[in-house]
Amino acid sequence: MRILSGIQPSGTLHIGNYFGAIKKMVESQDQGDLFAFVASYHALTTVKEKELLEKNIFEAVVNFLSLGMDPEKSTFWVQSDVKEVLELYWILSNHTSMGLLERAHSYKDKVAKGINANHGLFSYPVLMAADILLYDSNIVPVGKDQIQHVEMTRDIANSFNHHYNTDIFVLPEAKVDEVVATVPGTDGAKMSKSYGNTIDMFGTKKGVKKQVMGIVTDSKELDEPKEWENCNIYKLCELFMNDDELKELQGRYATPGEGYGHFKLTLLDKINEHFAPYQERREHLLNNPKEVQEILDFGASKARKVASAKMEQIRSIVGL
Repeated sequence: MRILSGIQPSGTLHIGNYFGAIKKMVESQDQGDLFAFVASYHALTTVKEKELLEKNIFEAVVNFLSLGMDPEKSTFWVQSDVKEVLELYWILSNHTSMGLLERAHSYKDKVAKGINANHGLFSYPVLMAADILLYDSNIVPVGKDQIQHVEMTRDIANSFNHHYNTDIFVLPEAKVDEVVATVPGTDGAKMSKSYGNTIDMFGTKKGVKKQVMGIVTDSKELDEPKEWENCNIYKLCELFMNDDELKELQGRYATPGEGYGHFKLTLLDKINEHFAPYQERREHLLNNPKEVQEILDFGASKARKVASAKMEQIRSIVGL
């Protein structure tokens, strides 16, 4: 079973990103043949500054390698290092109806939010289809907002297969995790950069402490028992603590004498402890860009081998 995941190079990661998606993506390396790429071409729809794009791509690569992406267990590369995807994108464009693209929810939503309407944004689903079909992907883990794009990929693949009387393209299945961890932000709403309520995964110690100490709580005093059931601090502790540790924390909440500041420091210790090994790996990679490039070259060569063989078959089918 081949699993394909595209990773957006979007800068700073927070713990909501980790528990909501990254952790399960890394775990999927043991559940199938994982192909994971940093979506550098897709990023061009929103990032138009050379230096920023380069920085975001490098940091995305380093972050995912730090968090457990294993180039020996998976195929991990930067999208633009395998040019065959653009050739397939053009071929698929000729089997994609305008009506199909005009029905894309994501395009309408982005334009409504003020993103400039251009051809790249409009044809984004065709490039995504090329990403998926080029590697014979069986499973594509997506959020609910991306289900339509996988369905469009199936439509495009069906159109091509039918036109040329072939079964060259595997029809992928969207996999939506119905139990995705909804990680609360510092204000209790879903953790999101757009809400400004995040706790960074790889921030400075001072910065992360400031974020944790800013978690919103009620105003109970030191000499009052506290309720853990609806406390934002406790909900975040659940991500890092085992049952025994949580039971002990519940006892602390029920016992007067500690304030929310004490519980925040407990959470901070747990966050630092959990991400310390990843932070150490990340620092090593940031300081050794040559090593990072060697990993990417290795991943791109594996991906290119699959892509090149597939494109030979496709060219033959269409007459190129």
